[in-house]
Amino acid sequence: MESASQDINLNSPNKGLLSDAMTDVPVDSAAAARTSAPEGLTLAEEEELRSELAKVEEEIGTLRQVLAAKERHCGELKRKLGLTPLDGLKQNLSKSWHDVQVSNAYVKTSEKLGEWNDKVTQSDLYLSASSTLEDWNEKLTQSEAYKKTQETLSQAGQKTSAALSNVGSVISRKLGDMRNSATFKSFEDRVGTIKSRVVGSRENSTEGLHSPSGTGDKPPQDNAPF
Repeated sequence: MESASQDINLNSPNKGLLSDAMTDVPVDSAAAARTSAPEGLTLAEEEELRSELAKVEEEIGTLRQVLAAKERHCGELKRKLGLTPLDGLKQNLSKSWHDVQVSNAYVKTSEKLGEWNDKVTQSDLYLSASSTLEDWNEKLTQSEAYKKTQETLSQAGQKTSAALSNVGSVISRKLGDMRNSATFKSFEDRVGTIKSRVVGSRENSTEGLHSPSGTGDKPPQDNAPF
């Protein structure tokens, strides 16, 4: 800080060094360019271009304002129609996917993949591999082990079905035997007897309530004094 203040001091013997150092400071080229016309352009052409640039920037600002107003109006219409932002996102995704499908890059890629698929399926290596797999499949299905396994599984399925059928038949027969047994018939008779008694007692009680000889139907005696 002391050396800087000594250089700034006008009475310092080093006052000439400050002016010499300031001559090395770079000049703002952009400010210089604004004061002078670019190379190859006259002042009139520069003024015309600057005027056109100002008009274009003004038009851009106007278009931005119009676009913002259109977006607000679009949002109000969607709100009135009950469209949510998710619906708009789905619509945008569908449109974007459609644009991708009809684009030249997508069409060319699809065609190229189709060509590669044709080349692969028609190549000798692919045909040889397919033929080898078919041979292995044929040998496997015609082998004794495969046939025995298939027969074993078939027999196991048949035995399982027969066992289930036998179980059902046994259960049905047992139920029939139980219903025809003397114990079950005796139980049914007892249940029927109890039921008839309960029904008969209810009928008798109902008749007693509605009978004219009941105590409830006797006229009241007038014991009041004369």
